[in-house]
Amino acid sequence: MTSSTATATATDAVGILGTGSCLPGHVVTNEEVGAPAGVTDEWIVRRTAIRERRWAKPDEATSGLATTAARRALADAGVPPEDVALVVVATSTPDAPQPPTATTVAAELGVSSGTPAFDMNAVCSGFVFALTAAERMVRGTGGYAVVIGADIYSRTLDPADRRTVVLFGDGAGAVVLGPSAGRGVFATRLATFPEKRDLIRVPAGGSLIPASPESLARGLHYFTMDGRAVRHFVESRVGPLIRSFLDAHLTDGDRRPHLVPHQANGRMVEALAAGLGFLPEHTHMTVRRYGNTGAASVPITLDRAADRLAPGDLVVLAGFGGGMAAGLALVAWETSRARRG
Repeated sequence: MTSSTATATATDAVGILGTGSCLPGHVVTNEEVGAPAGVTDEWIVRRTAIRERRWAKPDEATSGLATTAARRALADAGVPPEDVALVVVATSTPDAPQPPTATTVAAELGVSSGTPAFDMNAVCSGFVFALTAAERMVRGTGGYAVVIGADIYSRTLDPADRRTVVLFGDGAGAVVLGPSAGRGVFATRLATFPEKRDLIRVPAGGSLIPASPESLARGLHYFTMDGRAVRHFVESRVGPLIRSFLDAHLTDGDRRPHLVPHQANGRMVEALAAGLGFLPEHTHMTVRRYGNTGAASVPITLDRAADRLAPGDLVVLAGFGGGMAAGLALVAWETSRARRG
């Protein structure tokens, strides 16, 4: 295991100033994905809690969803694009191998030429990895960063694979980071378990197995996952990691935190939250409507949770997935929708 832990000080704190999200308009029902995979709506809901998801249309790309989410986050924060000092896009489904999807997003947003923009691929942990990197880069500078999680997994799914096709949706979520008067993003932890890296894979399309008629015929461009082993990983590694993280950074005087987890599978998230002692009303879930949206799931869920958060609330962001990896962040919330209105 490799890991990284950081704690911010009050004098250089960076907080979340605004959130935004973007979901494609096309709603895909359980009947639609279940029929080719040979499963029913009842089977899907019982095993995953998912009732529908959104899939991108053929003319929609990751950069487009990411740009819309970022625009909404900037508007929510009241920060103009020309004041943005950094753009980071967490994705494992970029528009193309090159250029970075973040450069397209930066151009579409209208940020100043010369502003750094880059992609980060830590799969479903990607948003928290990107948030951690961006927070450290702008800490103490007075600058603003746009951090986006965006994925279009529908294009990597085997319609006949019931282990994967029923789980995933498409979407993007974003936050704006900037100077905080409070604690802001006050603790983070990143961990990778590379010995487990083959549990989730898209084997072809890179330098090891380049795209070819043979790789396409063999279905090597499809997303594959060992669901049972992934569940064991979450139970045995992610749960204890979150518990030790909270024990290290929460004090007796802190409010009971909210949990914004990766929306891997509704039943898995319910079990994880219950095992950690999170109250149902403090556990935020979007998986029932949107499915697992990869790196987008944490920021989408945070954007939906923002209406229920009040200044002073503590929020745990928990990403986990392919790599295998986990990214955790503790955030002191300091704004409200009503005030930002």
